[in-house]
Amino acid sequence: MAQAIMAGGCFWCTEAVFRDVVGVSEVESGYIGGTGANPTYKQVCSGTTGHAEAIRVTFDPALLSLDDLLDIHFATHDATTLNRQGNDVGTQYRSALFPADDDQRAAMEAAIARAQAGSPKPIVTTIEGPAIWYPAEDYHQEYWQGEGQRNPYCLAVIPPKLQKLRKSFAARVKG
Repeated sequence: MAQAIMAGGCFWCTEAVFRDVVGVSEVESGYIGGTGANPTYKQVCSGTTGHAEAIRVTFDPALLSLDDLLDIHFATHDATTLNRQGNDVGTQYRSALFPADDDQRAAMEAAIARAQAGSPKPIVTTIEGPAIWYPAEDYHQEYWQGEGQRNPYCLAVIPPKLQKLRKSFAARVKG
């Protein structure tokens, strides 16, 4: 198994996408890339810690390559808006990648180049780190599967992301 850490706005929304991808065994919401240990949701949302809302995806490289995982990431969030995803504004919602090693960094640089080749706007995704991962509070985990189904924000944002996933990566979607 391998892991990749990505930020692309609200972690509830990115987590929901990757839970539906073949080869992904776990998606954990959390915080990364800021200052101060063990930040809380309230602290991160204030924008004062510098942490990003992110997801840590555990996947089987025999079933899903890191390149494919990154291509799904770029296809299901807006990597051209700085510190913003839809109505979520602030550095905590930035588009960022956090490589675990030099091989992941190279793959992430290549993914940004692929995304830029297909975009008329500049890609603003950063590659950051090394950085410490902090899991989000329990109530944020698997949010879409529970509370998210009743949250108007999630109902507006997540279904279009899932539609993009199913349309562009049909062979990668869990049945």
